[in-house]
Amino acid sequence: MKLSARSKLIKPAVTLALAAKAQALRAQGVDLANFTAGEPDFDTPQRIKDTAIVALKKGMTKYTDVRGIEPLREAVVAKYAREYGLSYTKDEVLVSCGGKHALYNVLQATLDPGDEVVIPAPYWVSYSDMTLLAGGAPKLVQTTEENGFRITPEQLKAALTPKTRMFILNSPSNPTGTGYSRDELMALIRVLERHDCMILSDDIYEKIVYEDFRFHNIVSLQPGLRERTILFNSVSKTYAMTGWRIGFAIGPAAVIKAAGTIQSQSTSNATSIAQAAAVEALNGPQDEVTAMVREFEARRDFVVARLKAMPGLSCYNPQGAFYVFPNVRSLFGRKWKEKTLATPADVVEYFLEVARVLCVPGEDFGSTENIRLSYATSLAELEKGCDRIEAAIKKLA
Repeated sequence: MKLSARSKLIKPAVTLALAAKAQALRAQGVDLANFTAGEPDFDTPQRIKDTAIVALKKGMTKYTDVRGIEPLREAVVAKYAREYGLSYTKDEVLVSCGGKHALYNVLQATLDPGDEVVIPAPYWVSYSDMTLLAGGAPKLVQTTEENGFRITPEQLKAALTPKTRMFILNSPSNPTGTGYSRDELMALIRVLERHDCMILSDDIYEKIVYEDFRFHNIVSLQPGLRERTILFNSVSKTYAMTGWRIGFAIGPAAVIKAAGTIQSQSTSNATSIAQAAAVEALNGPQDEVTAMVREFEARRDFVVARLKAMPGLSCYNPQGAFYVFPNVRSLFGRKWKEKTLATPADVVEYFLEVARVLCVPGEDFGSTENIRLSYATSLAELEKGCDRIEAAIKKLA
């Protein structure tokens, strides 16, 4: 059977594939330390689950407005007014089946064939493939670990051309955990002000930040960019609600309307009961978020210290999210059995086979020197996995 050309342009989501592999190995009785999870290991707060139960008992089991129920869109509007002083209306909000779905809809609604999308690398795995699916052309800009994996104003200026349709910003970032300070964002804003392209700001990790780092919203820093900026967020990471599949896009009404039309011909509305739960997540007390972030910070400190102490590894200290992105270049050229390690994928395979630790290779994030470890798991599991990685490194010839 003939497949479409677009289906051959993209690859399966590597993190989901690895998660399935981990599940299969554990089903076989393998004692595996799994560092692939892109989701909090905490349970959804009880207040949110209780709200969903009430909604279910009330019979909230029918179709909703494709754009999302009005109380949820109003809750999103209230959040951005309360936290960033931004004034949006409910018609400038689209509720989708997760932040990924919201981003997909907007890309489908705004890109024409050949439109360039500037993406700093390393990048979240789906940015490039979703751009390709929409007919766009990903333009990857490689950042450096020495610069904290941040795109510089000079790099951004050089990347923007008359073909540039949009720029994607992710702070804090998956996979590096890099966050942009106010001054760093302002420097990028000064470049973007001089180029008429759309800005897609993926803010999904806005609440998972550490120490004195503060997340800044690009529109609140420069309201003049409001009419060409789309903000993306969800309840998935902040409230440990990944499986509920509720995300949203906030931006100019024309773009949101077009993205909603795309959604109307694919999934229709996001799950009605999950939408009710998301209202409670956004409007209710935020104590659980604070506690979760405090635990993530302790885990980050532990993992970064352990990785830095391992022979040959370096590890950037992230400002947010729940990933580390250690550099494994020094392991290249070393031998395992008859094989010489030469890529991040080789290192990941070695750690799986010898250490029974599952990580994600950097190639899928646009890196040829790094691997990604999620610390969204217990300290005991992190200690076990780090012990195994350290022992495996010492076995290499």
